[in-house]
Amino acid sequence: MKASNLPETSLDRRCENCPVRHHAICSVLDNHGCHALSDIMVHKHFVRGQQIWSDDDDAHVFAIVISGAVKLSKMLADGRQQIVGLLFPSDCLGRAYSEKQQTFAEAATDVELCCFPRQKFEDVLKQHPEVEHALFEKTLIDLDSTREWMVALGRKTASEKMASFLLQMSHRSELTKCPYDRPAPELPTFVLPLTRGEIADYLGLTIETVSRHFTTLRVNDVIRLIDGQTVEVRDPAALASMAEAKD
Repeated sequence: MKASNLPETSLDRRCENCPVRHHAICSVLDNHGCHALSDIMVHKHFVRGQQIWSDDDDAHVFAIVISGAVKLSKMLADGRQQIVGLLFPSDCLGRAYSEKQQTFAEAATDVELCCFPRQKFEDVLKQHPEVEHALFEKTLIDLDSTREWMVALGRKTASEKMASFLLQMSHRSELTKCPYDRPAPELPTFVLPLTRGEIADYLGLTIETVSRHFTTLRVNDVIRLIDGQTVEVRDPAALASMAEAKD
């Protein structure tokens, strides 16, 4: 893994001020457990487009996303690439108990990761079964989300796929906000982690179709494009309704 060095700070203070501390699997730990993780933790930063690891690399590292978005892809033998997932703050990157990485991981935006040597992280799991349980529970939630996304890709129309994607981005943006630091209620706003071409790849659509549906949603005042990548959901109920597959 190649990453820039971050300024040295107190690890305990990093954990105390961590923006995802309420949502990540380490949130179940007491002070003793937090120290066990902080002792093996390294913060790393990746810029947009930078490779984090390849899908055939040895799995030396397990990580938690602190900020930004990570794009997961599978590479075909002929060089073609398929986006198979997106990770956001508090999500786990990599697999415990696995010798090889299973996906190509790339920073979709600037990304900060909390990284642990995999084998030492597995030792912490053995010593603190509450973290292992939290990891297992998160894995099952991710599996359910993947199955839901398979339905979206396999059965939904192009407009339903677009609405589902934007709804997913909106929900993930809201989930990663600290529950004690929420601002006054406002319209959901988030930054798209993918380009139009990448969204098309992720949804199995053409770039033209993605652009057309962005325009339709904007004209109907369901969303507002603040700039090229920032989306404000002006009518969340309408977007949710559009995301539902019709018989």
